[in-house]
Order: sequence, then structure tokens, then C-alpha cells
Amino acid sequence: MTTININSFVRKNILNLQPYISFRDHNEFKAPVLLDANENPFGECNRYPDSTQKKLKQKLSQVKNIPANQIAIGNGSDELIDLIIKVFCEPKTDSVLMMNPSFAMYGFYAAINENKVVKLNLNDDFDIDKEFFLNIINANQLKIFFLCSPNNPTGNSIEDIEFYIKNFNGIVVVDEAYIEFSQQKSALALLGKYPNLIVLQTFSKAWGKAGARVGVAYASEEIINFINLVKAPYNVNSLSQDLIMKTLENTTEFNQSVKNILTEREWLREEFENLKCINKVYPTDANFFLVDFEDIEKVYENLTSGEILTSKRAPAIPNCIRINIGTRAENEKLINILKNC
Repeated sequence: MTTININSFVRKNILNLQPYISFRDHNEFKAPVLLDANENPFGECNRYPDSTQKKLKQKLSQVKNIPANQIAIGNGSDELIDLIIKVFCEPKTDSVLMMNPSFAMYGFYAAINENKVVKLNLNDDFDIDKEFFLNIINANQLKIFFLCSPNNPTGNSIEDIEFYIKNFNGIVVVDEAYIEFSQQKSALALLGKYPNLIVLQTFSKAWGKAGARVGVAYASEEIINFINLVKAPYNVNSLSQDLIMKTLENTTEFNQSVKNILTEREWLREEFENLKCINKVYPTDANFFLVDFEDIEKVYENLTSGEILTSKRAPAIPNCIRINIGTRAENEKLINILKNC
């Protein structure tokens, strides 16, 4: 295991921060009378949720084979991204590194926290040039590297992730929002080797629970303690915690959903090959395609007119639209419109 002093990366005021602790959630009682939190004693869902998410963390610990004290739960991965920046980045001083193109919210939350964003331009295959990466990290004072794999919006998995973790002198956040659609091995296997690693996963994509807003961070106990220190006390509501618990206890729906999406992904790939309006379909390990069109403006206008909502990536990625994989009926409607473009 690499020896790293995590405290050296943490903001000084966070090191001295006193945590908010819910007395009831940090103790075990058999039949408590709850008169401590000014709640309404009547009604349904009238009590505050477990601020420590104990049951959910214990379940995830069993599923992922990772200790519960190395797990943090967020109100979506977005909250966790924001919290990670708050823990490690001094406002107006520190910088974060993110791939370009990649998930925009890394830069968004860095900007909110008044941190500089350094962009690592990807090569023509949307992978990282290692020499370029080493030059950038040597030329900048960087605290966090956000590495999304499979990457959004390009869909590809980043090769040799361990190289970037071991060469970055700071916190590396590997965002695996789409990992369930990929054959790529999860970076969770590297947690024991690299104490500067944080792995993000979510229930919003393959698990089909975007409305519940539940994201998960896996890291060393030390890093998790800092994330829990700065999070809001009751950041994940009771209904979402209960829903995800039930989802994890019965994975039949999840397995079938992923199988269906992968089937539709292959069907769409084959259909795209026969369309004259398409210049290129980029390889994907996610539940979407990045597609290069001959006349992007015409295509996007026709899709919008047909009430097919897609994500136009031009001009940042010239001529490209990101298209989510839908049901067979939705995908057929998409193809029928594209045939007339």
C-alpha cells in the first residue's frame, strides 16, 4: 500500500471542524422515546432519517465486500462531488483537474467553490495521452483529479487507470456511474493499494433509481470520515434509503434491466450502421452513444420536432449528439426519424 498523508491534502479549517452528531444515530437503544429532535410524534415519515445510513452501508458492505466505514452515501453523486471539493480544495487557491470532454458537474462544483479548473484534453480516441497528463500535473498545483470511466459524454472506458492514480500527487476520484454497462474492471479493487483513491458509483443509471438520488463514495476510512464530517446531517431521506435497500435485496429487476439495455445497445449500433446521415458512431461502454452526424443541425431539429430529446454536444465536440439507449419502441422511433434526415 502506498504511504500518503491524507491530512496534507485537507483544508486546514476542515481539519479543525467539529462534527454535527445525531446522538440517537450514534447510539443503540431498544425502545427509545424520541423527544430530542423537535419532530411531530404523529404521522407517516415523521421522523428524521438515519443520518449515518447504517443499514444501507451494511448492505453495500456485503454486496461490494468493502467495510462499511469505507462507504459514504450522498444525495446523488453530485452531492459527493461537491463535498469532496469542499474537503480538499481551498477556495480561490486550489485547482482541480478534469478530462475534456467529460462530465460538466466536476467543473461546475469547482467553480461554485471558487476553485480553478484545469482541463486535460483527450486525444482523438477520447483517451488520455500519458505524456500530456504528466506534463499537465507537473505544470500545475492540483488537489483533485476527476477521472470518469466509462466517460460521459464519450462512452469509452479509460485505459490503465492505475497509472493516473499512482502518478497524481493528490486525490483521484474515479467516477464509475456507468460501470455496470462495461466490461472494465472496477477501480474498487485498488482501494486497498491507494489511500488517495475515491470511487464514485450511483443508483441513477443501471439500477434505474435516478429519482431516489442516491450516490455512493468508496474510499479509505480516513477520507470517508472527512466526507461525513462536512455533509448535511440528514442528506439522504428515509424513502430513498428504504427503496435502495429493497433494490439491493432483490436484484432481479436490475439484472434484467442491464441485459435489456445491452441488447438494445447492440440493436441500435447495427441500425446506425445503415443510416446515411451518420458519419461515425463512437465505441461505447455506457448506456448511450456519441454519434457524429453529417448535418447535425438538421438532425437535431428533426429529432426535437419529433419530441425525441437528445444531448447536443456540438460545438464542444463538433457534429456530435449524445443519444441515450431507450426501450425498443423509443429506439425504433429514433431510427425512423433519422432515416428521413
